[in-house]
Parts: sequence; C-alpha cells; structure tokens
Amino acid sequence: MKKKSAILLILSVLVIGILAYVGAFGLNVGDYRVKSFNQMLNKGLDLQGGVSVVEEIQGKADNTAIEKTIELINLRINKLGVSETSVTKEGSNKIRIDVPGKFDKDEVINLIGKTGKLTFKDPNSKVILTGDDVKDASAYISQDTQKPTISLELKPSGTKKFAAATQKYLGQKITIYMDDQKLTDPTVDAVITNGQAIIEGSASLEEAKSRADIIKSGALPVKLKVVQSQTVGASLGADALPKSIFAGGVAIAVIFFFMILVYRMPGLMADLALVLFTVLVLFVFVTIKATLTLSGIAGLILTIGMAVDANVLIFERFKEELKLGKSVRSAFEAGFHRAMSSIVDSNVTTIIAGVVLYALGSGSVKGFALTLVIGTLISMFTAIVVSKHLISWAINVGLINKASHFGVNLRGDNNA
Repeated sequence: MKKKSAILLILSVLVIGILAYVGAFGLNVGDYRVKSFNQMLNKGLDLQGGVSVVEEIQGKADNTAIEKTIELINLRINKLGVSETSVTKEGSNKIRIDVPGKFDKDEVINLIGKTGKLTFKDPNSKVILTGDDVKDASAYISQDTQKPTISLELKPSGTKKFAAATQKYLGQKITIYMDDQKLTDPTVDAVITNGQAIIEGSASLEEAKSRADIIKSGALPVKLKVVQSQTVGASLGADALPKSIFAGGVAIAVIFFFMILVYRMPGLMADLALVLFTVLVLFVFVTIKATLTLSGIAGLILTIGMAVDANVLIFERFKEELKLGKSVRSAFEAGFHRAMSSIVDSNVTTIIAGVVLYALGSGSVKGFALTLVIGTLISMFTAIVVSKHLISWAINVGLINKASHFGVNLRGDNNA
C-alpha cells in the first residue's frame, strides 16, 4: 500500500507539473509545437481591441428569422478573414457583433448591412440562377446514403434555366455563392427538369442546415438598424491583459502561501490540486473555443477562490475530528464525509446563479457567467476527487501522520 501510494503521488505531482509547464510556456516535440494557453485562447475585444456593433431588428421577427440573420452575418464577417468573431442575439430584438482585431468600424457596419446576393454560377463563373429563383431549401439525412443532404426546390422561373444548365454542364460543377463567398460546389450528375435537386457534400447535418438556410433566405430576412457601435483600441487590451495576469498571479500566490501556512502538508496537496484546476479550466476554454474577456478573467480568479474554499471546509472538518481524539486516517475519512453536503450545496447554488446570469445577461456578463459555471464544476472535481486522493496517498506514505501536519497542536499527536 505504501509503495503504491508513493508511486501514485509522485506520478500525480509530475503530471500536474508537466501540464502546468506546457500550458504556461508551450512545448516543442521535434517539428511539432504544442502551443501555450496564451497562444490558443480566443481573446475578446477588451483584450485585443476591435469593433463592436449592436444592430436592432426593425419590425417583428421570429426566432427562425433571427437565427438565419445571425448565420448570414457570420458568413459576411468571415470574409474579412477574422477568426473568433462573435455574433449573438441580445435581448429579444438585438444582435451583437464583436469583431476582434479589426478597427475600421464603417467597413464592418457596411458589410453587415449589405442586402446580400445569392447566385448559382457555371464553371465559367457565369450566373445561372439567383436567389429570386429559389423557392425552398431544407436539410436532412438521406436514407439511401446516410449522409447530410440539402433538398433544393426552384420556382418556375428557375426550373427552366436550371434544366438547361444541368444538361449543358453534366459532370461539371455548379457553384453556389452568397455575395462572393462560396457556399458549396456540387457536381451535376443528372439532368434536372422538375426544379427539384439534392446537394451532397456537407460535412454534417448542422452544416447542411446552415447552407440550406442561407440558400433559402438569400438576403437578410430582417431589416437592421445600428443602435450602438464602438471601436476598442488595441492599447487597452495591451495594458489590461498584463495587469490582469499579474493581479491573478499575486492572488494565486497569496492563496498558495495561506494554504501552506495554515494547513501545512494538506495545504500543499490542495495547492497541487489548485494548479490542476487552473490548467483544466483553461483547457476547457480552449476546447469549447470560448472567448476570454476581462470579466472572464475575473470569473476565473473568483472560482480559484471558491476551489480553495472547498478545501478550507474539508480541512476545518479534519481539525474538528482530530481535536476529538481521532487518528489522522479516521479524521480524514470523517472530515471529507461531513464537508460534502456543504460543498455540494454552495457549489450548486453558484452554478444556478451562473446559469441564470448567462441566460439573461449579455456581453461581459455572459463571459463572467460562463467562466463561473465552468470553474465551479471543475473546482468540485479537484476538491472532492483530486485533493482527496493526493492527501490519502500522502497519509499512506507517511507525509501526513500527525495532527501538527494539519496545523493542530495537541498534547500528544495521534499517528495514523
């Protein structure tokens, strides 16, 4: 038991240390580069600057029309060559567009407000059909091929033109464009005379639905009016990010020192779990391609404090059990058991608050709420699972075997 616990403890420390190093500085493995979190994280406008525009929908519009509008705006903004663009619904009748790294506000506004032109072009780039010739488009999974498929239905005006085009360009590609952006370029494998065609080649049903919506709607389905626009200078982010990182580093260092000072060896184990917590939170952000903002950093620092809070609850329970005269092992088991209900209750209420903030909030509030929920969920894992195992192995090895290792001064220390 002692040897196995020692091996597991050493491996855990090494893994956590390696993950933290790679996350902070990246790693070169031959010709392959593992990027650091700083290089992989999407940064919001307040960290790298850009253009933020809020458009108000004029008149009534249902959710379907709004979603189509968001999809079309996304397509147009991507023409700027900008990644990490955020186009989201705000309230009931507004759409917020955040374009990081771009500083020409007029260019962004003009691109968003364009009418939009859907065209079908032959191999020679000659226009065959336009959006006015399309009656309907939908997406589904084909029962024959089990692949995502777009069903296209043309108006009488387009049926005749499309029949002639498919006959002329049989075996060649007809490309569909929204403005100058290519949507898809299916190969003509049959002469279509009834105005009903299918388009294959989408990578997923979601992508097929997105393309079908754009083909069907053509131009923006709603009228938009700019109600707010601003340009955020890159200097703000250049100044704010280092200060935020420094503040976060100081906060974490103080927490680490406090845990070791008050709880000794268990505090050190909790600090290791806290390092893993930070790595996991940032990894989740990279994985889901979330955008990190100043408010998100604030939420991250808050959840670090909450992760420590769970350990404080557990360790204080340990101390109470030790003062009752129990051995270290018994106090460890009883302390964890007694602290669980408090930890779960406090974290569940925090998650509920975060979900409500995310659902009802907008902009920076959403960023804070997302970080809060993700951080709270991961903090429960690191506090309940990781810290528990690290301390258990430390007890088995003998690194923690008396009350003074918890900062409890008794006349006679009880060994495990």
